Amino acid sequence: MRPLQIPVAVLLSLLAGAVHAGPPATPAAMTAYANKLLDEQNFGPDTPGVTVLVARGDQLLYKGARGMASIELGVPMQPDQLLRIGSVTKQFAAAALLKQIDEGKAKLDDPLSRFLPDYPNASKITLRQLLNHTSGVKSYTGIPGYMGNPVRRDLSTDELINEFKDQPVDFAPGERWAYNNSGYVLVGAVVEKISGQPWYQAVDGLLLKPAGINSISYEAGDKLFKGLARGYTTNSAGAVAPAGLVSMTQPHAAGALIANTEALWHWNQALHGGKLLSKASYAGMTTPEGAAKASRYGFGISSVTLRDQVVLMHTGGIHGFVSVLDYLPASKTTVVILRNSDTGGGADVTLAQKLAAFAIGEPFPDPVPVAVSPEQLRAAEGVYGNGEQQTRTLRVTEGVLTSQRTGGGVLPLVPVGTDHFAFKGSVSELKLERNAEGKVVAVQVFNNGDKQGERWDRRGDLPREEASLSLTAAQMDELVGDYSAPQFSIKVFVSDKGRLMGQAPRQPAFELQARTPRRVEIPQVGAQLEFSGEAGKAASVTLIQAGQKLVMQRN
Repeated sequence: MRPLQIPVAVLLSLLAGAVHAGPPATPAAMTAYANKLLDEQNFGPDTPGVTVLVARGDQLLYKGARGMASIELGVPMQPDQLLRIGSVTKQFAAAALLKQIDEGKAKLDDPLSRFLPDYPNASKITLRQLLNHTSGVKSYTGIPGYMGNPVRRDLSTDELINEFKDQPVDFAPGERWAYNNSGYVLVGAVVEKISGQPWYQAVDGLLLKPAGINSISYEAGDKLFKGLARGYTTNSAGAVAPAGLVSMTQPHAAGALIANTEALWHWNQALHGGKLLSKASYAGMTTPEGAAKASRYGFGISSVTLRDQVVLMHTGGIHGFVSVLDYLPASKTTVVILRNSDTGGGADVTLAQKLAAFAIGEPFPDPVPVAVSPEQLRAAEGVYGNGEQQTRTLRVTEGVLTSQRTGGGVLPLVPVGTDHFAFKGSVSELKLERNAEGKVVAVQVFNNGDKQGERWDRRGDLPREEASLSLTAAQMDELVGDYSAPQFSIKVFVSDKGRLMGQAPRQPAFELQARTPRRVEIPQVGAQLEFSGEAGKAASVTLIQAGQKLVMQRN
C-alpha cells in the first residue's frame, strides 16, 4: 500500500488547527486576545456598545468595553456600565424560590394552587414545572400583538397574570418542554406570596445582600440608575434606532433586572461556589431532568458543553439589550457579555465561547482557509440525516459550500482542509467521511470544540431548486401586512429598494424569495410562507418550517 500523500497547504492547515490543552491564560494574554476579538467588531461613535468580563475564580482576567453607551449624547461605553440582562434574570428568580424551599417554606413538587389557588389548573402544575419550562402555560410574550403597545403598560403582578391565565395551554403539565416567560412570572408571584414583598426585593434580601452584591437591581420606572446605558435596535432599513418601549413591570421575574459585568461575576462566584443554596437545590438548578433533559435546561440555567467541559449558562434578550452569562465549573471560569442592542446577540454566544476556551488554555484557532476545487465542494452536496428525523443539506452557493439543518439557517463553511470545514462565525467544525471509492457517505459535526463528532449519514442528492419569481408591485402589495399567531408574528413589507421583506419582532429584516405569487421562501432559516387566497389582500399566511405549520392571521 502506498503512503497517503497530503498536499503541503492542507498539511499546514491541519497543523495550524491542531490544538492541545495549554496553561490557563494569564491576564496579559487574556487582555490581548479579548481586545483582538473586540477590535474585529469595528465599534465606533455611531454604534451601540458592549461590556465584557472574563475571570477565573477570584482572579479578574479581563474587563473592558467598546462602542457607545449613548450614541445621541456621544457617551462611550464604560466597563462598569449597567445594562439590562433580560432572561438571565430567570436564574435569580429561580434561586430565590429555591432559597425559600431550603428554608422549608415550599417544596419543588408543591402544586401552584398552594400559592395561587385561583390560577386555572393550578392543582396540576408544580413549582418544578414552572422552573424548568414544562408547565405548558401560555407564554404571554407569544400572544398576538402583545409585544407592541400592550407591553408598554405598567401592570401589577396580578394584572400581568390576568393577561395570560385564561389563554389555551400549549400542552399538559410535564408533557414536554417549551421556553416560557409566563412560567417565570408565576415563579415571581410565588416568591411574592411566600415573602410578602415584591419578587425583586426578595431576590435582594435572600441572595444579593448576603453575597455583598449591590450592582444588580430591578429597573423600576420611577427611579434613576446612574450609569444605565441606552438601548438600541435595528429598524427595517437596517439602521440603528432607539429600542422599543417596554414597562419593566412586564418582564417581571422573567427578565427585568439590570446589572454590570462585575456584579454578575460575583453572582457566579456566590451561586456556583455553594454560598447561597443547599447542595440539593443547587443540583436541581444545574441538572436538567424529565421533559427538560433533552433541552438541557435546569432551573434558570442551561447546561451545555465547550471543549468537552460543562458550561452552565443563560442568555438574555430584551428591548434594546442582549446578554450572555457563562460559568465553567471545572476551572471556575466566568464570562460575561452585555450589549446595548437587541440584534446580533447570537454572535455574542460565539464570542463568549472563544473567550472561555482561551481562558482555560484550549483556544480556538482562527480558521486558515485553503483552496478547494469546485469539484471537491460539489462532491459534498447532498442531504444527510442523523437518525432523529433531522436532515442537514450541504449545497454549493456562489462557490461556497453551505450547511443547513432542518429548520435552521444557511451557514457558510470555510475549507480548512480537503475534507475539513469550519462553520463561519462559529467554533464548530464539519468533516467529510468518504468510502473506499472516495465518495462522501457521511459528515461528522463537531459542536463547540467537542472531541466526539455527531455523525450524519448521506441520504440522497439535493432536491431540485425552484427558480425565483419577480413579483410586480401589485402582487407584493397583496402580501404586505402584519401577521401573527400566539407563538410568532411577522411583518411583511416592501423595502425602499423595491424588495419584498420580512421581519420578526426585534430581529433584522430579511429578503423573501418568491417561488409563486403566493409562496415565498426564507432561505436563511429553511422556511416558507404560503399566503392565503389567489388574489387580493392575503387574509393569513402559513409558516412552514421543519415539517411544522403555523397559521398567522393578518392583524
